[in-house]
Amino acid sequence: MTNEKSLFIVSGPAGVGKDSVVQALCAAHEGIERSVTATTRAPRPGEQEGVNYYYFTVPEFEKLQAENGVLESNFYCGNYYGTVRFDVEKRLAAGRVVVLVIDVNGAASIKRLCPQATTVFICPPSEQELEKRLRGRGTESEDKVRERLARAKEELALADTYDARLVNEKVEECAGQLYQLIQARRA
Repeated sequence: MTNEKSLFIVSGPAGVGKDSVVQALCAAHEGIERSVTATTRAPRPGEQEGVNYYYFTVPEFEKLQAENGVLESNFYCGNYYGTVRFDVEKRLAAGRVVVLVIDVNGAASIKRLCPQATTVFICPPSEQELEKRLRGRGTESEDKVRERLARAKEELALADTYDARLVNEKVEECAGQLYQLIQARRA
C-alpha cells in the first residue's frame, strides 16, 4: 500500500472514547480522515451509512471478504467488523492522513500488511471509569456490557505491543496528543 507512513491505527477497549478522540482530531485538522469501517451490526440511533459505518448483512460481508475487499476483519460480540480496502486506498492516494479505528486483532493484521503504519492504543484513566462510560452509553444489554468489560481486560493487556499509548481523560487533550504524535511520525 502506498503512503504507509500516513496510516495510523487506533485501538482501545469499547467505551474508552476512541471514536470521540478521532472525531475531534479530524474536525480540528484538515487532511486527517478516518476510514469508514464495515460492520454487520445494526446502526445505532443517529449513525449514518458511509459516515459512521458501511452496514452489510452477514452474507454481503462474507462476499466482500471472499473478494479481498477488506484489509482485516474480525467477529466481535456477535458481529463482523472490517476495514474496507477501497476506502483506505482512496484516501491514502489522495495524500490524506488516514486513521483506522479498529480492534487489537485488526491492528495486528494491518501492521503486518503495512509495517510503516503507526499503532496507537487509547487507554482509559481506570477500569472503573471504563465501566462507567460503557454503562453510561445505555446502548447494550447487561450481558453485552459484561462481555465488553471482559474483552477490555484482554485488550488492555496488549497495550504495550503498540507503537504509542495515550490515556483518554479528556477527549480534546487526547486528540491533541494524537495530533502531536501524527506530526512527529510523519516528520
